[in-house]
Amino acid sequence: MKAVILAGGLGTRISEETAIKPKPMVEIGGKPILWHIMKIYATHGINDFIICCGYKGYVIKEYFANYFLHMSDVTFDMRFNQMNVHCGYAEPWRVTLVDTGESTMTGGRLKRVREHVGNSTFCFTYGDGVSNVNITKLLEFHKQQKTQATLTAVQPPGRFGAICLAEEQTKITSFKEKPGGDGAWINGGYFVLEPEVIDYIAGDSTVWEQEPLEKLAHLEQLSAYKHDGFWQPMDTLRDKNYLENLWQKGQAPWKVW
Repeated sequence: MKAVILAGGLGTRISEETAIKPKPMVEIGGKPILWHIMKIYATHGINDFIICCGYKGYVIKEYFANYFLHMSDVTFDMRFNQMNVHCGYAEPWRVTLVDTGESTMTGGRLKRVREHVGNSTFCFTYGDGVSNVNITKLLEFHKQQKTQATLTAVQPPGRFGAICLAEEQTKITSFKEKPGGDGAWINGGYFVLEPEVIDYIAGDSTVWEQEPLEKLAHLEQLSAYKHDGFWQPMDTLRDKNYLENLWQKGQAPWKVW
């Protein structure tokens, strides 16, 4: 099975980091968040990845081109122009990096990698969100639903302190810091798709979350796998710092490997 990961967006809301690198290469615990996402999939036996590159895609290509060096201790002997690798370790991954254009929308990026997807069920997600979703159970659920697409539905936590106030009330009688969300389920990525869904994508300007998903829902070909565990996108520097703090404390829920 293959996993397609979107890694071409500009990441303007975390510009402190993305001025020099694409958002999926922003590091958590010294590793790009893209690496963390791939590790989540690899834990469930998915090691064949298609990365949809765009903005500063060369940074991603250079990272994987030198991946073995990134993961190893190395001695460079300048006298003899030799390099010795010590205790090197590399993941059993097959990584296809595809330039899908800087301004291409999410649906257009998926359409551009159609030839690499093949004719089998595949996974698809964003390159900036981590979760402890059980990919194995997600795949089983998709197979049982017999639909063309399954998305992982999540309930994000509230971001701000909540207070209870009646219309004329001025004294606060209830306060809760960062409560649960309003109960609504949202698209958390981590899709499982049949290759024919790509036929619903018109071209580069198609946003995956608009016409294609709306069409699939209308045809009753879109299922929702409800995940009530950890899920966190990295949209802002605040999100990045939150994930980094969890990692440094050894409390990263998405570290399932």
